[in-house]
Amino acid sequence: MPSTLRPSGSLFLVSEPFPGGAHYACSRRCAVWMDVREARLPDMTSSVRDARTWAQILGPYRTPKISRSIFELLITASPFVILWGLMWAALGVGYWLCLLLALPTACFLMRLFMIQHDCGHGACFRRRATNDWVGRVIGVVTLTPYSFWLRAHALHHANAGNLDHRGSGDIITLTTDEYAALNPIQRLIYRLYRSPFVMFGLIPTYLFVLHQRLPVGLMRSGREPWLSTMGTNAAIAAVISVLIWLMGVGPFLLVEAPVVIVSASIAVWFFYVQHQYEDTLWVHDSDWSFYEAALNGSSHYELPPALAWFTGNIGVHHVHHLASRIPFYRLPEVLRDHPQLASLGRLTFLQSLRCATLSLWDERQRRLISFREFRRSTRAA
Repeated sequence: MPSTLRPSGSLFLVSEPFPGGAHYACSRRCAVWMDVREARLPDMTSSVRDARTWAQILGPYRTPKISRSIFELLITASPFVILWGLMWAALGVGYWLCLLLALPTACFLMRLFMIQHDCGHGACFRRRATNDWVGRVIGVVTLTPYSFWLRAHALHHANAGNLDHRGSGDIITLTTDEYAALNPIQRLIYRLYRSPFVMFGLIPTYLFVLHQRLPVGLMRSGREPWLSTMGTNAAIAAVISVLIWLMGVGPFLLVEAPVVIVSASIAVWFFYVQHQYEDTLWVHDSDWSFYEAALNGSSHYELPPALAWFTGNIGVHHVHHLASRIPFYRLPEVLRDHPQLASLGRLTFLQSLRCATLSLWDERQRRLISFREFRRSTRAA
Protein backbone atom coordinates (compact mmCIF):
# COMPACT_ATOMS: atom_id res chain seq x y z
CA MET A 1 0.00 0.00 0.00
CA PRO A 2 1.12 3.57 -0.53
CA SER A 3 2.52 5.25 2.57
CA THR A 4 -0.54 7.51 2.64
CA LEU A 5 -2.61 4.52 3.70
CA ARG A 6 -0.50 4.06 6.83
CA PRO A 7 -1.16 7.10 8.99
CA SER A 8 0.91 7.91 12.04
CA GLY A 9 -0.44 9.80 15.00
CA SER A 10 -3.92 10.94 15.73
CA LEU A 11 -6.65 11.55 13.20
CA PHE A 12 -7.10 14.85 15.01
CA LEU A 13 -5.02 17.22 14.72
CA VAL A 14 -0.01 24.57 17.17
CA SER A 15 1.31 26.58 14.80
CA GLU A 16 1.95 30.12 13.85
CA PRO A 17 3.61 31.91 10.94
CA PHE A 18 6.73 33.76 11.99
CA PRO A 19 8.64 36.49 10.18
CA GLY A 20 11.56 35.46 8.00
CA GLY A 21 9.81 32.83 5.88
CA ALA A 22 9.58 30.10 8.47
CA HIS A 23 6.78 28.22 10.08
CA TYR A 24 6.97 27.15 13.70
CA ALA A 25 4.75 24.42 15.07
CA CYS A 26 5.41 23.29 18.59
CA SER A 27 4.49 21.75 21.86
CA ARG A 28 6.65 22.66 24.86
CA ARG A 29 9.48 20.30 23.93
CA CYS A 30 8.84 19.81 20.24
CA ALA A 31 9.52 22.30 17.47
CA VAL A 32 8.89 21.75 13.80
CA TRP A 33 10.45 24.29 11.49
CA MET A 34 9.26 24.35 7.93
CA ASP A 35 10.29 26.65 5.13
CA VAL A 36 7.45 28.62 3.67
CA ARG A 37 8.19 29.16 0.03
CA GLU A 38 6.43 31.31 -2.51
CA ALA A 39 4.28 29.05 -4.65
CA ARG A 40 5.83 28.38 -8.03
CA LEU A 41 2.58 28.11 -9.90
CA PRO A 42 2.22 31.39 -11.80
CA ASP A 43 -1.46 31.83 -10.97
CA MET A 44 -0.80 31.40 -7.23
CA THR A 45 1.93 34.00 -6.71
CA SER A 46 -0.31 36.98 -6.07
CA SER A 47 -2.65 35.00 -3.82
CA VAL A 48 0.30 33.85 -1.70
CA ARG A 49 1.41 37.46 -1.34
CA ASP A 50 -2.14 38.44 -0.37
CA ALA A 51 -2.29 35.63 2.18
CA ARG A 52 0.99 36.78 3.77
CA THR A 53 -0.44 40.30 3.99
CA TRP A 54 -3.55 38.98 5.72
CA ALA A 55 -1.40 37.15 8.27
CA GLN A 56 0.16 40.52 9.21
CA ILE A 57 -3.20 42.33 9.29
CA LEU A 58 -4.62 39.74 11.69
CA GLY A 59 -1.77 40.15 14.20
CA PRO A 60 -3.64 42.45 16.64
CA TYR A 61 -6.45 39.92 17.06
CA ARG A 62 -4.08 37.36 18.59
CA THR A 63 -4.19 38.97 22.04
CA PRO A 64 -6.52 37.01 24.35
CA LYS A 65 -8.89 38.73 26.75
CA ILE A 66 -8.27 36.86 29.99
CA SER A 67 -11.61 37.67 31.64
CA ARG A 68 -13.41 36.57 28.48
CA SER A 69 -11.43 33.31 28.31
CA ILE A 70 -12.31 32.50 31.94
CA PHE A 71 -15.94 33.40 31.31
CA GLU A 72 -16.12 31.14 28.23
CA LEU A 73 -14.58 28.29 30.19
CA LEU A 74 -17.07 28.68 33.05
CA ILE A 75 -20.18 28.90 30.84
CA THR A 76 -19.04 25.72 29.08
CA ALA A 77 -17.81 23.53 31.94
CA SER A 78 -20.62 24.38 34.38
CA PRO A 79 -23.55 23.47 32.07
CA PHE A 80 -21.70 20.29 31.06
CA VAL A 81 -21.40 19.13 34.68
CA ILE A 82 -25.02 20.08 35.44
CA LEU A 83 -26.39 18.33 32.35
CA TRP A 84 -24.30 15.23 33.04
CA GLY A 85 -25.78 15.12 36.55
CA LEU A 86 -29.29 15.57 35.15
CA MET A 87 -28.73 12.63 32.82
CA TRP A 88 -27.88 10.51 35.85
CA ALA A 89 -31.00 11.70 37.63
CA ALA A 90 -33.09 11.06 34.49
CA LEU A 91 -32.29 7.36 34.69
CA GLY A 92 -34.87 7.16 37.47
CA VAL A 93 -37.54 8.53 35.10
CA GLY A 94 -36.67 6.68 31.92
CA TYR A 95 -33.71 6.17 29.64
CA TRP A 96 -35.49 8.10 26.89
CA LEU A 97 -35.13 11.29 28.94
CA CYS A 98 -31.47 10.51 29.58
CA LEU A 99 -30.90 10.16 25.83
CA LEU A 100 -32.71 13.44 25.13
CA LEU A 101 -30.30 15.19 27.47
CA ALA A 102 -27.32 13.47 25.82
CA LEU A 103 -27.34 15.80 22.79
CA PRO A 104 -26.92 19.13 24.64
CA THR A 105 -24.45 17.47 27.04
CA ALA A 106 -22.42 16.23 24.07
CA CYS A 107 -22.47 19.73 22.55
CA PHE A 108 -20.99 21.23 25.70
CA LEU A 109 -18.36 18.47 25.78
CA MET A 110 -17.46 19.32 22.20
CA ARG A 111 -17.14 23.00 23.15
CA LEU A 112 -14.79 22.00 25.97
CA PHE A 113 -12.68 20.22 23.37
CA MET A 114 -12.62 23.41 21.26
CA ILE A 115 -11.37 25.37 24.29
CA GLN A 116 -8.71 22.71 24.84
CA HIS A 117 -7.81 23.13 21.17
CA ASP A 118 -7.36 26.89 21.66
CA CYS A 119 -5.20 26.26 24.72
CA GLY A 120 -2.98 24.15 22.49
CA HIS A 121 -2.50 27.14 20.21
CA GLY A 122 -1.68 29.38 23.17
CA ALA A 123 -4.79 31.39 22.35
CA CYS A 124 -6.78 31.37 25.59
CA PHE A 125 -4.28 32.80 28.06
CA ARG A 126 -1.11 34.87 27.81
CA ARG A 127 1.08 32.41 29.71
CA ARG A 128 1.99 29.17 28.00
CA ALA A 129 1.89 27.27 31.32
CA THR A 130 -1.68 28.41 32.00
CA ASN A 131 -2.81 27.25 28.56
CA ASP A 132 -1.06 23.92 29.04
CA TRP A 133 -2.52 23.14 32.47
CA VAL A 134 -6.04 24.15 31.48
CA GLY A 135 -5.65 22.01 28.37
CA ARG A 136 -4.44 19.03 30.40
CA VAL A 137 -7.35 19.22 32.85
CA ILE A 138 -9.91 19.51 30.05
CA GLY A 139 -8.21 16.55 28.37
CA VAL A 140 -9.30 14.28 31.22
CA VAL A 141 -12.93 15.13 30.42
CA THR A 142 -12.55 14.97 26.61
CA LEU A 143 -10.44 11.77 26.82
CA THR A 144 -7.71 13.59 24.89
CA PRO A 145 -4.08 13.54 26.19
CA TYR A 146 -3.12 17.17 25.70
CA SER A 147 0.60 17.07 24.85
CA PHE A 148 0.27 14.00 22.62
CA TRP A 149 -2.64 15.52 20.73
CA LEU A 150 -0.76 18.81 20.49
CA ARG A 151 2.13 17.31 18.55
CA ALA A 152 -0.16 15.54 16.08
CA HIS A 153 -2.15 18.74 15.64
CA ALA A 154 1.03 20.73 15.06
CA LEU A 155 1.85 18.43 12.15
CA HIS A 156 -1.61 19.05 10.74
CA HIS A 157 -1.08 22.82 10.73
CA ALA A 158 2.46 22.47 9.38
CA ASN A 159 1.42 20.26 6.46
CA ALA A 160 -2.22 21.02 5.64
CA GLY A 161 -2.77 20.74 1.89
CA ASN A 162 0.70 19.26 1.21
CA LEU A 163 0.42 16.09 -0.88
CA ASP A 164 3.93 14.99 0.09
CA HIS A 165 3.32 15.18 3.85
CA ARG A 166 0.04 13.39 4.48
CA GLY A 167 -0.89 10.92 7.20
CA SER A 168 -0.09 12.77 10.44
CA GLY A 169 -2.89 14.52 12.27
CA ASP A 170 -5.21 14.55 9.28
CA ILE A 171 -7.75 12.49 7.36
CA ILE A 172 -6.16 10.19 4.80
CA THR A 173 -6.84 11.46 1.29
CA LEU A 174 -5.62 9.73 -1.86
CA THR A 175 -5.24 11.24 -5.30
CA THR A 176 -7.08 9.69 -8.23
CA ASP A 177 -3.81 8.30 -9.60
CA GLU A 178 -2.90 6.72 -6.26
CA TYR A 179 -6.35 5.16 -5.97
CA ALA A 180 -6.17 3.84 -9.54
CA ALA A 181 -2.87 2.10 -8.71
CA LEU A 182 -4.38 0.14 -5.78
CA ASN A 183 -5.44 -3.49 -6.08
CA PRO A 184 -9.12 -4.38 -5.44
CA ILE A 185 -8.58 -5.22 -1.74
CA GLN A 186 -6.75 -1.96 -1.10
CA ARG A 187 -9.49 -0.02 -2.87
CA LEU A 188 -12.11 -1.72 -0.72
CA ILE A 189 -10.21 -0.78 2.46
CA TYR A 190 -9.98 2.86 1.38
CA ARG A 191 -13.64 2.96 0.36
CA LEU A 192 -14.66 1.53 3.74
CA TYR A 193 -12.46 4.06 5.53
CA ARG A 194 -14.05 6.94 3.60
CA SER A 195 -17.63 5.68 3.98
CA PRO A 196 -19.84 7.93 6.17
CA PHE A 197 -20.72 5.06 8.52
CA VAL A 198 -17.05 4.35 9.29
CA MET A 199 -15.77 7.95 9.09
CA PHE A 200 -18.46 9.51 11.27
CA GLY A 201 -19.76 6.46 13.13
CA LEU A 202 -16.97 4.06 14.07
CA ILE A 203 -13.77 6.10 13.79
CA PRO A 204 -14.77 8.94 16.17
CA THR A 205 -15.55 6.63 19.08
CA TYR A 206 -12.47 4.51 18.39
CA LEU A 207 -10.33 7.65 18.23
CA PHE A 208 -11.39 9.13 21.57
CA VAL A 209 -11.97 5.92 23.54
CA LEU A 210 -9.15 3.63 22.33
CA HIS A 211 -6.68 5.28 19.94
CA GLN A 212 -5.67 8.07 22.30
CA ARG A 213 -4.88 5.70 25.17
CA LEU A 214 -1.45 5.11 23.60
CA PRO A 215 0.86 7.59 21.80
CA VAL A 216 0.24 5.93 18.43
CA GLY A 217 2.65 7.32 15.85
CA LEU A 218 4.87 8.92 18.50
CA MET A 219 5.90 5.86 20.52
CA ARG A 220 9.59 6.44 19.71
CA SER A 221 9.47 10.23 20.07
CA GLY A 222 10.76 10.52 23.60
CA ARG A 223 9.01 10.28 26.91
CA GLU A 224 6.64 13.26 26.62
CA PRO A 225 3.98 11.49 24.48
CA TRP A 226 4.06 8.59 26.95
CA LEU A 227 3.83 10.88 29.98
CA SER A 228 0.93 12.70 28.34
CA THR A 229 -1.09 9.61 27.45
CA MET A 230 -0.34 7.61 30.60
CA GLY A 231 -0.88 10.62 32.87
CA THR A 232 -4.20 11.37 31.21
CA ASN A 233 -5.18 7.70 31.38
CA ALA A 234 -4.43 7.62 35.12
CA ALA A 235 -6.51 10.75 35.73
CA ILE A 236 -9.39 9.37 33.63
CA ALA A 237 -9.25 6.08 35.55
CA ALA A 238 -9.39 7.95 38.86
CA VAL A 239 -12.41 10.02 37.82
CA ILE A 240 -14.23 6.97 36.41
CA SER A 241 -13.50 4.98 39.60
CA VAL A 242 -15.08 7.69 41.75
CA LEU A 243 -18.14 7.93 39.48
CA ILE A 244 -18.61 4.15 39.41
CA TRP A 245 -18.30 4.08 43.20
CA LEU A 246 -21.04 6.71 43.42
CA MET A 247 -23.46 5.42 40.77
CA GLY A 248 -22.44 1.92 39.68
CA VAL A 249 -20.99 0.58 36.42
CA GLY A 250 -24.27 0.30 34.52
CA PRO A 251 -25.61 3.80 35.20
CA PHE A 252 -22.19 5.31 34.47
CA LEU A 253 -22.00 3.64 31.05
CA LEU A 254 -25.61 4.54 30.24
CA VAL A 255 -24.81 8.20 30.85
CA GLU A 256 -21.26 8.52 29.52
CA ALA A 257 -21.48 6.34 26.41
CA PRO A 258 -24.04 8.37 24.41
CA VAL A 259 -22.31 11.65 25.36
CA VAL A 260 -18.91 10.44 24.14
CA ILE A 261 -20.28 8.82 20.97
CA VAL A 262 -22.33 11.85 19.91
CA SER A 263 -19.68 14.47 20.75
CA ALA A 264 -16.94 12.47 19.03
CA SER A 265 -18.98 12.06 15.85
CA ILE A 266 -19.84 15.77 15.73
CA ALA A 267 -16.21 16.74 16.33
CA VAL A 268 -14.93 14.49 13.53
CA TRP A 269 -17.56 15.86 11.15
CA PHE A 270 -16.45 19.42 11.79
CA PHE A 271 -12.80 18.54 11.39
CA TYR A 272 -13.59 16.64 8.19
CA VAL A 273 -15.60 19.36 6.46
CA GLN A 274 -13.00 22.06 7.16
CA HIS A 275 -10.57 20.57 4.64
CA GLN A 276 -12.55 17.93 2.73
CA TYR A 277 -14.62 20.15 0.45
CA GLU A 278 -14.66 20.31 -3.33
CA ASP A 279 -12.60 23.46 -3.91
CA THR A 280 -9.99 22.86 -1.21
CA LEU A 281 -6.29 23.02 -2.01
CA TRP A 282 -3.77 20.19 -2.31
CA VAL A 283 -0.36 20.69 -3.97
CA HIS A 284 3.03 19.00 -3.88
CA ASP A 285 5.79 20.18 -1.59
CA SER A 286 7.60 22.18 -4.29
CA ASP A 287 4.48 24.33 -4.83
CA TRP A 288 3.23 24.40 -1.25
CA SER A 289 2.94 27.58 0.80
CA PHE A 290 1.74 27.76 4.40
CA TYR A 291 -0.14 31.01 3.74
CA GLU A 292 -1.80 29.80 0.54
CA ALA A 293 -2.83 26.50 2.11
CA ALA A 294 -4.24 28.30 5.15
CA LEU A 295 -6.35 30.79 3.22
CA ASN A 296 -7.47 28.65 0.29
CA GLY A 297 -7.27 25.11 1.65
CA SER A 298 -9.50 25.62 4.69
CA SER A 299 -13.21 26.32 4.58
CA HIS A 300 -15.33 29.06 6.08
CA TYR A 301 -18.09 26.84 7.40
CA GLU A 302 -20.96 29.31 7.79
CA LEU A 303 -23.20 27.99 10.55
CA PRO A 304 -26.30 29.14 12.42
CA PRO A 305 -25.30 31.15 15.54
CA ALA A 306 -26.09 28.33 17.99
CA LEU A 307 -23.93 25.81 16.13
CA ALA A 308 -21.14 28.35 15.72
CA TRP A 309 -21.20 28.94 19.49
CA PHE A 310 -21.09 25.27 20.43
CA THR A 311 -18.23 24.63 17.99
CA GLY A 312 -16.17 27.58 19.23
CA ASN A 313 -16.38 29.35 15.83
CA ILE A 314 -14.06 26.68 14.43
CA GLY A 315 -15.96 27.05 11.15
CA VAL A 316 -13.94 30.22 10.51
CA HIS A 317 -11.19 27.77 9.76
CA HIS A 318 -9.31 29.63 7.04
CA VAL A 319 -8.66 32.51 9.45
CA HIS A 320 -7.74 30.04 12.19
CA HIS A 321 -5.11 28.38 9.99
CA LEU A 322 -3.73 31.73 8.90
CA ALA A 323 -3.41 33.02 12.48
CA SER A 324 -3.98 30.14 14.89
CA ARG A 325 -3.34 32.19 18.04
CA ILE A 326 -6.52 34.21 17.57
CA PRO A 327 -8.90 33.18 20.39
CA PHE A 328 -12.03 31.47 19.13
CA TYR A 329 -14.26 34.23 20.51
CA ARG A 330 -12.43 36.84 18.42
CA LEU A 331 -12.86 35.06 15.07
CA PRO A 332 -16.31 36.65 14.41
CA GLU A 333 -14.65 39.99 15.17
CA VAL A 334 -12.20 39.34 12.33
CA LEU A 335 -15.01 38.66 9.84
CA ARG A 336 -16.91 41.74 11.04
CA ASP A 337 -13.90 44.01 10.57
CA HIS A 338 -12.78 42.34 7.32
CA PRO A 339 -15.92 41.11 5.51
CA GLN A 340 -13.92 40.24 2.38
CA LEU A 341 -12.62 37.17 4.24
CA ALA A 342 -16.14 35.83 4.72
CA SER A 343 -16.53 34.80 1.07
CA LEU A 344 -13.31 32.75 0.91
CA GLY A 345 -14.01 29.02 1.08
CA ARG A 346 -17.59 29.75 2.14
CA LEU A 347 -19.58 26.60 2.83
CA THR A 348 -23.14 26.50 4.15
CA PHE A 349 -24.49 23.66 6.26
CA LEU A 350 -26.58 22.29 3.38
CA GLN A 351 -23.65 22.52 0.96
CA SER A 352 -21.44 20.70 3.45
CA LEU A 353 -23.58 17.55 3.38
CA ARG A 354 -22.24 16.73 -0.10
CA CYS A 355 -18.71 16.73 1.29
CA ALA A 356 -19.36 13.33 2.86
CA THR A 357 -19.25 11.79 -0.64
CA LEU A 358 -15.96 13.44 -1.71
CA SER A 359 -13.02 11.08 -1.30
CA LEU A 360 -10.35 11.57 -3.99
CA TRP A 361 -8.19 14.53 -5.01
CA ASP A 362 -8.11 15.03 -8.76
CA GLU A 363 -4.78 16.75 -9.52
CA ARG A 364 -5.83 17.58 -13.07
CA GLN A 365 -9.09 19.30 -12.15
CA ARG A 366 -7.65 20.50 -8.82
CA ARG A 367 -10.74 19.54 -6.84
CA LEU A 368 -12.02 16.79 -4.56
CA ILE A 369 -14.29 14.29 -6.29
CA SER A 370 -16.47 11.32 -5.36
CA PHE A 371 -15.93 7.66 -6.21
CA ARG A 372 -18.83 7.93 -8.65
CA GLU A 373 -17.15 10.80 -10.50
CA PHE A 374 -13.93 8.79 -10.59
CA ARG A 375 -15.69 5.80 -12.18
CA ARG A 376 -17.38 8.07 -14.69
CA SER A 377 -14.11 9.69 -15.69
CA THR A 378 -12.26 6.37 -16.07
CA ARG A 379 -15.03 5.02 -18.30
CA ALA A 380 -14.89 8.13 -20.46
CA ALA A 381 -11.14 7.74 -20.81
